Amino acid sequence: MVYTEHTTTLEKYMSLPQKGKVIAEYIWIDSQGGLRSKGKTLSKAVTDLSQLSEWNFDGSSTGQAVGTNSDVYLRPVAYYPDPFRKGDNILVLCECWNSDGTPNKFNHRHECNKLMTAHFDEKVWFGLEQEYTLLDPDDGYIYGWPKGGFPAPQGPYYCGVGAGKVFARDVIEAHYRACLYAGVTITGINGEVMPAQWEFQVGPCLGIKMGDELWMARYLLDRVAEEFGVKVTLHPKPLKGDWNGAGCHTNVSTELMRHPGGMKYINDAIDKLSKRHSEHIALYGTDNALRLTGKHETASMENFSAGVANRGASIRIPRSVQATGYGYFEDRRPASNIDPYLVTGIMVETVCGSIPDADMSKEFKRESQ
Repeated sequence: MVYTEHTTTLEKYMSLPQKGKVIAEYIWIDSQGGLRSKGKTLSKAVTDLSQLSEWNFDGSSTGQAVGTNSDVYLRPVAYYPDPFRKGDNILVLCECWNSDGTPNKFNHRHECNKLMTAHFDEKVWFGLEQEYTLLDPDDGYIYGWPKGGFPAPQGPYYCGVGAGKVFARDVIEAHYRACLYAGVTITGINGEVMPAQWEFQVGPCLGIKMGDELWMARYLLDRVAEEFGVKVTLHPKPLKGDWNGAGCHTNVSTELMRHPGGMKYINDAIDKLSKRHSEHIALYGTDNALRLTGKHETASMENFSAGVANRGASIRIPRSVQATGYGYFEDRRPASNIDPYLVTGIMVETVCGSIPDADMSKEFKRESQ
C-alpha cells in the first residue's frame, strides 16, 4: 500500500497559500472512546477560544444519537496549533452536547470539570503515562513481529536501543515532535517491556487540562500512525501469554502533598482510595481484568494494596517521595484505554471530596444505559 504522505505529491498541495483562510479541525470523542474529527474553514486566525463557534455532526453515525434525532453539537473547549497543516491552522478539542442543552451521555468532561472547578484551590496535579501497542494494519498482528511467530522473550525491549529491540521508532519520534509543536505537555517517551509497545508521558497538568491534553496527544498519535501506515491499539492486553499488558499509570498530587509534611496527606489519600477500590476499578478501563492479574508488574484486580517502590501494588509511592516526605503517588490500576476525564474526575472526588451535583460513578452508569 502506498501512502501519499510519504511522497512529494501531497506537498505540492500543502504548500499552496490559503489566502487568509484558516482550517480548524474539530475533534471529539465518540461512543466507543475513539476519536473523530472534521475540518472547518475560518475567515481569520484564532487568538481566543471565544472566537470558535459551536458546530454539529451526525451522532447516529458515531453511536451518540438516534437517527430520528441525530444532531449532536460540538462546543470547543481547547485549541492547539496544527502540526499537520501548520501555519495558523488549529486543532480544536470539543465537548459533545445534545439538542436539548444536556451533555451527551458520552461527554464525561462536563462532570469532571465540575469537580475540578469545585476543588480548584487544592491545585491537583496529574501526570499520565500512556502505554500503547502498534499493530500491522493489514492483519492486526503486533507490528514488526515474525508472522505466525514470536520474537525473543521480554527483557531487552524496555528502553531498548538497536535493531531487533526497537520497532517503529520513526512513528514515535514523529509523534513526539507533533506533540511539542502543538503545545501538549509531553514530558517523555520510552520503549516498553513488550516489543512494539511504547509509552509517552503527559503532565504535570492542573485539573481538567490533564484530560484535554491526553486526548489531544492520542489524536496526534493516531494521525501520525495513519500517515506511517501503522495501527495503534490501546487495548490493555493485546496479546495473551507471558507478555506485559498496557496501562495508563496516573500520578497524583495536591498542593499539600507537594510540600514538606505532605506524606501525611498522601497516606490520607491512599486510605480514602482503599475504601472505594471497586468504584475506581469500574471507571479504570474496559478489559482491565485481563491485565490486572497480579503478574507482569500489576496488582490483583480483586484487592487494593499500596507500597513504596512496589510496581506490583495498586498504589506506588516513589522511594524518593518516602525519603523527602512529600511529593506524589502513582495509581497503577488504570488501563491504557481509560477515559482520562473519568479517572481524574473520580480521583478528585475520592481524594478531595464529592460535590452535590457531580458523581463520576453516575457517569459510568449513565453511559452503560
